[in-house]
Amino acid sequence: MTVHFIGAGPGAADLLTLRAVRLVGESQVCLYAGTYIGSEVLAHCPEGAELVDTQHLDLDAITEHCVRAHEAGHDVARLCSGDPSLYSAVAEQTRRLDRAGVPWDVTPGVPAYAAAAALIGRELTLPEVAQSVVLTRAHRDSTQMPETESLAHFARSRATLVLHLAIRRTRELMASLVGDYGDDCPVVVVANAEQPDQLVLRGTLADIADQVEAAGLRQAAVILVGRALAARDTDDFVESHLYGTRISGATRDTRNTPGA
Repeated sequence: MTVHFIGAGPGAADLLTLRAVRLVGESQVCLYAGTYIGSEVLAHCPEGAELVDTQHLDLDAITEHCVRAHEAGHDVARLCSGDPSLYSAVAEQTRRLDRAGVPWDVTPGVPAYAAAAALIGRELTLPEVAQSVVLTRAHRDSTQMPETESLAHFARSRATLVLHLAIRRTRELMASLVGDYGDDCPVVVVANAEQPDQLVLRGTLADIADQVEAAGLRQAAVILVGRALAARDTDDFVESHLYGTRISGATRDTRNTPGA
């Protein structure tokens, strides 16, 4: 048997990969966080599968379920919201499984930031506006951030920022970014992406906190910050060197352009 760590995406059952659907359908045990994963995703489980909501379980209890399934010869679908490569505790869980001699593998999923960007129809990287995306999180009562990964450090780059697990500190965090991005910098908050109660808030560093507090958001939200979020509306960016006809400060070199 195998414990399959599966990216369940942002919550929509039809955004799972084909591999994810197959593995879920073949697993006799499914572990999932009920806070983020709903009945439509669980509908991919086979009839009679054991369903375990892990939202109130610690890592040792979750591992115990996996070990018991292994001893019974059952495959396990361990569903992770978004993609397992981000904030999924896969490292901690697989370390325990290795110690217990339980095999495992990982299937990627649609990450929250990609689902959010798709909902608002925005590319997070634009030529000469932002060519980097920083995926990070806030901390207060959770795991300490390394000193070299402070939000102030990342803000100096003026890259597009994606803030996870930060919605409860929106006002404080937005205020800390004004010095580098400007109070008119676009911000988008997406809560419960691709679920029936999804909510999209659009604003700036100056006003987004008011909107978040008015909406009562407390979890399951991602915050996007950066000039790339609005540059398309003003046509205020040059075109890609590979595909465009307008290159800033240089003559277009067609040798590397498709179709040239």
